[in-house]
Amino acid sequence: MEELSKNYLPAATEEKWYQHWMDKGYFRSQPDGRPAFTVVIPPPNVTGVLHMGHTLNETVQDILVRRARMSGFNACWVPGSDHASIATEAKVVDMLKREKGIEKSQLTRETFLQHAFEWKEKYGGIIYQQIKKLGCSCDWDRVTFTMDDHYYQAVIKVFIDLYQKGLIYRGARMINWDPKAKTALSDEEVDYKDLQGKLYYVNYAIVDSENNPTGDYITIATQRPETIMGDTAICVNPNDERYAHLKGRYAVVPLVNRKVPVIFDEYVDPAFGTGALKVTPAHDINDYNLGLKHNLEIVDTLNEDGTLSAAAGVFIGEDRFVARKKTVAALQEQGLLVKEQEYTTRLGYSQRNPDTVVEPRISTQWFVKMAEMAKPALDAVVNGDVRIHPGDRFLATYKYWMENVKDWCISRQLWWGQRIPAFYAPDGSFEVAETAEEALEKLRITNAGLRIEDLRQDEDVLDTWFSSWLWPIEVFNGISQPGNKDINYYYPTSVLVTGQDIIFFWVARMIMAGLEYKQVKPFSDVYFTGMVRDKQGRKMSKSLGNSPDLLELIHQFGADAVRFGIMISSPAGNDLLFDDASCEQGRNFCNKIWNALKLVKMWEGRQSAVGSGQLAEENFAVKWFESRLQEVQGQVADLFKDFRLSEALKTIYSLIWDDFCSWYLEWVKPGFEQPIDAAVFRKTQDFFDQLMQLLHPFMPFVTEEIYQQLQARNAGDDLIVKQFVKPAAPHHALLVEGALAKEVISSIRDARNKHQIKPKDPITLHIDTVHENAFKQIESILAKQVNAKAIVYTKTAVAGSITLVVQKDKFYLETEHTLDTGAQKEQLEADLKYQQGFLESVEKKLGNERFVSNAKPEVVAAERKKKADAEEKIRAITESLKAM
Repeated sequence: MEELSKNYLPAATEEKWYQHWMDKGYFRSQPDGRPAFTVVIPPPNVTGVLHMGHTLNETVQDILVRRARMSGFNACWVPGSDHASIATEAKVVDMLKREKGIEKSQLTRETFLQHAFEWKEKYGGIIYQQIKKLGCSCDWDRVTFTMDDHYYQAVIKVFIDLYQKGLIYRGARMINWDPKAKTALSDEEVDYKDLQGKLYYVNYAIVDSENNPTGDYITIATQRPETIMGDTAICVNPNDERYAHLKGRYAVVPLVNRKVPVIFDEYVDPAFGTGALKVTPAHDINDYNLGLKHNLEIVDTLNEDGTLSAAAGVFIGEDRFVARKKTVAALQEQGLLVKEQEYTTRLGYSQRNPDTVVEPRISTQWFVKMAEMAKPALDAVVNGDVRIHPGDRFLATYKYWMENVKDWCISRQLWWGQRIPAFYAPDGSFEVAETAEEALEKLRITNAGLRIEDLRQDEDVLDTWFSSWLWPIEVFNGISQPGNKDINYYYPTSVLVTGQDIIFFWVARMIMAGLEYKQVKPFSDVYFTGMVRDKQGRKMSKSLGNSPDLLELIHQFGADAVRFGIMISSPAGNDLLFDDASCEQGRNFCNKIWNALKLVKMWEGRQSAVGSGQLAEENFAVKWFESRLQEVQGQVADLFKDFRLSEALKTIYSLIWDDFCSWYLEWVKPGFEQPIDAAVFRKTQDFFDQLMQLLHPFMPFVTEEIYQQLQARNAGDDLIVKQFVKPAAPHHALLVEGALAKEVISSIRDARNKHQIKPKDPITLHIDTVHENAFKQIESILAKQVNAKAIVYTKTAVAGSITLVVQKDKFYLETEHTLDTGAQKEQLEADLKYQQGFLESVEKKLGNERFVSNAKPEVVAAERKKKADAEEKIRAITESLKAM
């Protein structure tokens, strides 16, 4: 027999088994006669490395995929990554500047894209290596990238189709602008923060229509004095008597001396600030709407990089925040700044550049009309066609967003991404088409002399989410090659596992795209993982430096222990507090089952073909554990149905650590240098096999290693593909008797300890019970576990013994040592007091009519059983005290 190491050694085991599984092609999937179980990975950014949120997400997916593979399904898990237009372009721009001293503006689009693809080739595979280290069983023959040729073609095809259906349009709108990336953002790509800011109170001189000063001033309060130069009106409420005299008057914009009208609109809140509002249509969405309503001029005072434009007239080229300070100083110098006031405000930051404040900006962009597409996607979730887990937390959020959806700005002012297929003639007219040649044909209808070289393709690319919303379809070429065998077999996918932060960006939009292009939902279930936080409750982030390095964790604890650590603390949908200590618990668990393997292997050469006289005891242990295993197999199947994976792991953990290692193996363990019954040994091996099978989806490496070490296997008998068999129903009476044995043994051991009776000192155990038959079943186990030289049944108290009550039964421990009856009495009185308090709390609950009428019948029944048990226990303790 090969010598087993003292502890489980993960590093060599993980590499060996992952390579074996790959060589055997267990992760690969092709359509066949089995039902498909399909999962598509939420494509991580090609720029990234796995953080703890990814680790949780990939682990959950692997658990579901492995269990499906072992349950008769053709499991297909498609890996891939997202081109992440803004994030990747920023990294490439930074690399070119830092390493080669090249600015993006010095390059042609084609040259820049060459650099971007080189960068992707160099760094794009890092995340896949980490996913492999974690043990994820992805189909690596199906890796997809959102800029693959077929994927690019699919995105363009969808854009053209939606444009032809009138669902995509181009227009000038107020959008969110990222001045650092110099691109538009959708509403969902803006993160709002509450900050302490300032309100600046500024005087505007009032003049008449002839520009004559009236000697009057109007004071406005603004958070953004640097936009004053873009003011094109002052607005007050028509019902505000303070300003009624200003009808027909004008105000003079400070620093640029522009005369602007005083307008009246009920939009203005008379109670806020001074009740007068400066209107800057180019730099605020509400001002923009007021401007449209009152036909105001638009003066855009900001460049695309957030510096002041020539239209500002002053501080041209200065950064907006530098210009703010200079504007305040100039207003002060001219005596127009009345006061400054501290003020709590909400500022929008770019999700792609978290240090950059987003600017509202009027810009010509491309938009998708969302209302029409949102309705079927809302219905699919509301009617349960797509099930959300946990639904109680996220269903309302999903509904609210879909019922209040806004048009989606899909154009980005970048080069990395799918380029918008719109071609412009010199006169500004354009056509949307797959190629310039197709566009030219259409444009020639109204412009016969037009040549191909006269056309200019739109410079913008599409929002990254416009490609990833097609992910469950196009990973199977469902749009580029409609009706192919893969899309017909694998779509719709089975379950989507993702973070709650992209419920709108991605989940809702995939449902829209699936219903639009396949007329079928893209998945049946959505499982939302929670946010991974540190043990202080803070969100893990690079800036806080509180996110552990995954590869370092795997090196320290092993992949199984890391998977265990993140899953044991991860209730569905709830944020989880991650602590290295949970990985340590996982490592200890690996060592626990490794030591159990060593014990069982030691028995292998010490088998007796003939019953050893302990067979009755061992048979009870075998029968009890078989029932306990069947019970847990059923529980775990139910927990998987409800996606309660953390609870499933806890249930399996308890079964292995407590029931199997701490109880069953102790009960069947042969005496010193004694053989183990061969039939019992074979059952023990079989139980161990089934336990490893149950645990395998959660901890694949250690379970495969132990499965192979337990006994010689035929070629191809690998745990990863071992199929689950539906368990028989557990034997309820055996479960009750087993639980009784554990409780009695624990109580007697506890009593021995308290009375300082050494483990080697034997006792005589007297049992006062009405269920003598139940104890007959477990007699030999009891005797061995509590070192009882004899077990006697009695109906009277045994003088001079240790008395204890377990459930409704009384036990007397007779020993050769003199006992402290005072200490015994004290213990029984303490137990009595506890039971009386417990009974009181149960009676209080049952006396509450509201509880009894509203609680589920089984809950009320459980409380009534607790009451009866407590009463019985109080009776038994009272009798024992009387006997003393």
